[in-house]
Amino acid sequence: MRAVHFGAGNIGRGFIGSLLAASGYDVVFVDVNEQIVRLLKERGEYRVIIAGERQEEQWVRGVSALNSQTEQDDVIEAIASADLVTTAVGPHILPVIAPVIAAGLERRFTVHQKPLHVIACENMIGGTETLKQYVVTHLSEAGRQLVEECVGFLNCAVDRIVPNQTNDDPLAVTVEPFFEWAIETKNTIGAVPPIQGAHFVADLGPYIERKLFTVNTGHALAAYLGYQKQYRTVQEAMKDSGIRESVEQALRESGAVLVKKHGWDEQEHRSYIETTIGRFTNPSLSDDIVRVARSPIRKLGPNDRLVAPAVQYYTLFERVPSGLVKGIAALLLFDETGDAEATALQQTIEQSGVEGALVQYAGLDNSHPLVVAVKEEYAQMKQMYSR
Repeated sequence: MRAVHFGAGNIGRGFIGSLLAASGYDVVFVDVNEQIVRLLKERGEYRVIIAGERQEEQWVRGVSALNSQTEQDDVIEAIASADLVTTAVGPHILPVIAPVIAAGLERRFTVHQKPLHVIACENMIGGTETLKQYVVTHLSEAGRQLVEECVGFLNCAVDRIVPNQTNDDPLAVTVEPFFEWAIETKNTIGAVPPIQGAHFVADLGPYIERKLFTVNTGHALAAYLGYQKQYRTVQEAMKDSGIRESVEQALRESGAVLVKKHGWDEQEHRSYIETTIGRFTNPSLSDDIVRVARSPIRKLGPNDRLVAPAVQYYTLFERVPSGLVKGIAALLLFDETGDAEATALQQTIEQSGVEGALVQYAGLDNSHPLVVAVKEEYAQMKQMYSR
């Protein structure tokens, strides 16, 4: 079996490529980084370090690589003969790789019409469907018809912490032990692709929301509260009993929403929260707070990790979720000068106040009880952490 994987970065090598190789695929990485591509070609293997209580090493073998800029014809031929195409490039790169994927599919259809699955493993909702929309714009009319018949674009949710790192070996990558790769089956053509460790589900929605409202919510709270106390990493912040208590409180609130909405077993979800807290406190990882906290305007969005569970909690239980409110207030105080969104957010608050920022970015009505609660919490935090 052959898998063509776009993106040979840390997530691509340490998560997706590693699982595909373990599943029996010959993995062809496609990337623009000439050094990484050259080393993968020369070695045909690389090392993954699992940073748990005991550090373990795994060797990923039987891999190769192509440069998407200088070896485009070879990439097209690889797609033509592939059994699976995956990506881990970042949402903004999907439209960039769409033309070569389309060319590979057109070439494939001239040779055979065997089923192919495409899975975009990006940190976004509906990533594969978005990729499909980009790809079809580059296909002929006949190609579009054959895509509907022969190519299954499967949405997925991925979860693994791969911290920023610099290694002596450019191919080595350190990852946390935990991972989750949930793949939606509704667009499958024939049998689902064999992928070791993946979890195939009929409806991806609850899994996406569970990850967003637990992992992303907790990560954000630890980062924004830790930033106010001038901690450097999430791990340092989580050693602070006050921050940890706030994170746990917020996750109990978002967890109540998830259990109510999706019927998750309460005890199982409590265990999922405990596992998530354990991931944030993993002493073998070093998760930079500014990296986690960056792009606060996006993270303040009405469908994102803080506002969405807070609004839904209030709607379901008619109470203000104090833990989530604390996270939103801390986000509004994030003033990292090197982050363009943080600068823009602070300008909005200065001009329009906290209410104006919540109306503009979070989509909240000015009279919503959350606005009042966040404004009060923000004032208290600002006084406490003024520097």
